Amino acid sequence: MKLKAFAGVVIGTALLGGCATTGNVSYGDAQSVETLTKDFGSTDLQMIANKMVDDMLSFPPIVQMTQNRRPVMFVDRIKNKTQEHIDTESITDTIQSKLINSGKFRFVDMTAANAMAEQIAYQKQSGMVNQATSVRAGGQIGAEYMLNGNLSSIVKNAGGKSDVYYKFTLKLQNLQTGIVEWTNEKEIRKSSKRPAFGL
Repeated sequence: MKLKAFAGVVIGTALLGGCATTGNVSYGDAQSVETLTKDFGSTDLQMIANKMVDDMLSFPPIVQMTQNRRPVMFVDRIKNKTQEHIDTESITDTIQSKLINSGKFRFVDMTAANAMAEQIAYQKQSGMVNQATSVRAGGQIGAEYMLNGNLSSIVKNAGGKSDVYYKFTLKLQNLQTGIVEWTNEKEIRKSSKRPAFGL
């Protein structure tokens, strides 16, 4: 009797699990326009990254700066000044990837600075690493430029309509002189209307 009850529980669990995992799942084009909500989405991220990188690389002083060498920069995390939870690190990564792949800049990754320091200390102090092959401390190249920015928004709601205005600002700053070498803004406006019926 106990065996039958146990078998019933196992079968029931399997059926429930099967129901939980079934559904219509399909792959879509990651580059297609996403308009499910007025919130900041993947299309906005792609638009911002492409516009900003293209504008920066075509700016005459930047063209001249990168003509014969690849300056070293680091990207500071984009500050989220909106009321939404937005993964600004993803924006930062996309912009950095596009700039690296342009072949015009080299980057130092400040998000990995602590991990690199720990690894160098391990190689020097643990006694586990052949010192002939260990990394020499103090040999890293310093960044010449810092790329940073802000993402802000203004939200208005009235008469069942909602409007959100996003402004993304990015600037390239010379660390030695403090001079802003390049800056630009990208604006996005999105609106939505609540359905007449439903929640």
